[in-house]
Amino acid sequence: MLIPSLKNQVSPEEWQLRVDLAACYRLVALYGWSDLVFTHISVRIPGPDHHFLINPYGLMFDEITASSLIKVDQQCNKVIESAFPVNPAGFVIHSAVHAAREDVQCVIHTHTRAGVAVSAQQCGILPISQQSTFVLASLAYHDYEGVAFRDDEKPRLQADMGKANFLMLRNHGLLTAGKSIADAFLSMYTFESACQIQLSAQAGGELVQVHPEIVKGVAEAMRVQTGGLGGAFVWPSLIRKLNRIDESYAS
Repeated sequence: MLIPSLKNQVSPEEWQLRVDLAACYRLVALYGWSDLVFTHISVRIPGPDHHFLINPYGLMFDEITASSLIKVDQQCNKVIESAFPVNPAGFVIHSAVHAAREDVQCVIHTHTRAGVAVSAQQCGILPISQQSTFVLASLAYHDYEGVAFRDDEKPRLQADMGKANFLMLRNHGLLTAGKSIADAFLSMYTFESACQIQLSAQAGGELVQVHPEIVKGVAEAMRVQTGGLGGAFVWPSLIRKLNRIDESYAS
């Protein structure tokens, strides 16, 4: 597809966000978390207008580029014209989080098999792995209300999420929120891993659970593990990995 470059039409700050968000879409596809065209990653653009970037509905995640991302306002109006539509359900979920959480720059939502499977379990995430302890330190749940087309669901989703950075959408999938794209991606990697581990463990014998006191101290453990950098610690290596495969996301 020939999509004109927007590099000279937006600020350098917005262009870098576009490049990183396109990279994030490619990485989600690379790790097998995409659901054809039906999930979403969004990024807030700094500034008073409360605009954010989201995927062009209809493109596979491994097709998305920095210039193809759509900039919308809080009413889902396109700020820069695009030939592609925006998924209404994606807009409802992401705009709800961005409106309520000034501390959040990036929101990632997935429908992976493991994520949906655990979201359908009454127990939710169990404290049975190191990965699960990182999730449990900041986890909330939101009950399924059908495909998220309706604006009246927003207040309930916002109230359920509160200040959590991991949200399990019951019978639906996973959502992570981060102060950067890198943080949201690392959180989703951890969330997805916790779900996959849980399903594998449940196929075996009796489970051993992590002591609650260990879960309480996990925030400091994560800080030490990443040298205080969070997702920024691993993001450069992920970009190098992606660049070895295909650099077209940055166009």
